[in-house]
Amino acid sequence: MTIILVEFVLYCIVILLIGYHFSKNSKTHSDFLLGGKKLPGWALAFSERATGESAWLLLGYTGFVFTTGLASFWVAAGIGSGIIFAWLVLAKKFMRETDKYNVLTLPDYLAVRFGQKANVIRWLTSILIAGFLMFYVGAQMAGAGKMLFTTFGMSTTTGIILATIVIIVIAFAGGFISVVWTDMIQSIMMLITLVALPIAALIYINTNDLSISQSLADVGGSFNSWFGGLTGFALGVLFFNNFSWFFGFLGGQPQLSARFMALKNDKEANQGSMVAIIWTFLAYGGAFLIGLCAIAMYSQGSFADVEIILPTMILDLFPTWIAGILLAGVLAAIITTADSQLMVVTSSVSEDIIHKAMGIELTEKQLIWISRISVVVFGIVGMVIALVSDSLLYLVVSWAWAGVGCTLSPAILMTFFWNKYSSAGVVATILAGLLSTILWISTPLEGIITSKFTTFFIAAFFGIVFSLLMPDKSQKAETDMTEKAL
Repeated sequence: MTIILVEFVLYCIVILLIGYHFSKNSKTHSDFLLGGKKLPGWALAFSERATGESAWLLLGYTGFVFTTGLASFWVAAGIGSGIIFAWLVLAKKFMRETDKYNVLTLPDYLAVRFGQKANVIRWLTSILIAGFLMFYVGAQMAGAGKMLFTTFGMSTTTGIILATIVIIVIAFAGGFISVVWTDMIQSIMMLITLVALPIAALIYINTNDLSISQSLADVGGSFNSWFGGLTGFALGVLFFNNFSWFFGFLGGQPQLSARFMALKNDKEANQGSMVAIIWTFLAYGGAFLIGLCAIAMYSQGSFADVEIILPTMILDLFPTWIAGILLAGVLAAIITTADSQLMVVTSSVSEDIIHKAMGIELTEKQLIWISRISVVVFGIVGMVIALVSDSLLYLVVSWAWAGVGCTLSPAILMTFFWNKYSSAGVVATILAGLLSTILWISTPLEGIITSKFTTFFIAAFFGIVFSLLMPDKSQKAETDMTEKAL
């Protein structure tokens, strides 16, 4: 364990040094929040993927596969489809709209685009993002505690505090630029872990005369069925519950959309698309295989917490020095996602609320320092959530995905592709998504049909209805002119 500890310490030092080096490039508030359009597409793609696939993928999803079997494939299918759609259809649109409206954040884009209710949109969107993403940040820090507990027997509390320090320091130092470059390193680390571990596990299974297919059958139930052994309506519910992660990728995750907004040109966007799509196939294929291999290697019920399966497998299958490197990939997933989410919450406070909604005029230096103070404050809030919450990573991230991604995705899609969408429609979309998510996850309804599915369509429905009932003045004027012409 001493070797692994040394590797962990060295890894954290390297990441902090990289963050410090690139912090020198954050000279303006635009640099701090969006990189000043200076970053290459491939780096943004690695960053976007590392940000999107957090400890949830390495710890939460692998544990979900272990307890579900083949039907868990549809989660990966939904996420993969959403990622491909976002990069191929939405990325360039985000890039061009950012340039056209000269904005730095997703809430600011919606506010500027629908100016009649700009401040209401800023406040609502910022509250939505800060409220749900803080639980997401807390989930990452809880993941750090689990991993360090599994690896070193360290108390979960100590692990959470140590991870929080590293996360805050990176985001504090250089903002978006530091986060993207450290993301890039950490994204590669995650990929190495997700590719190397299933290869080693398959070799172990073959060497010890084990069988994944036989193990799936032996577990019983629906483990060896791609559709969970269900038919008819029940099959539809299972499919939508698992595939529904797709809806959160349609532009509504601000920590991901920020990478699209930071793209420089079409060439960089095309380059980023290729990197992101290849990464997704390798990472999700690897995570799915890890869960299946675990079913063959370990008996059900052998883990008090199934979300420690991946670090346990690493320690069981690899020499100590290699295990340390691969476990650093898990820590990488935690750090990169938490940093990106902290930056989103920070930008909502400094840019959307203080600078724009409240209209407080500050110098570039003052705005950067407000952002840095926000990083520390919200980092500590996330740590507290991690310390007091017993919720599973999979569930907490799922709820945040619904509350933010599946609320803002219909708002973004209608903004991009429906010219009758109005400022009242935006407000209705956000309120409906926020309230329906809270209602859904607070009742048994979540156990029937996931809020990731219902939130998207409820938010879209109210957005459409209120846009038709309360069009913006410019839209109403165009309609009146058309009617007169006829």
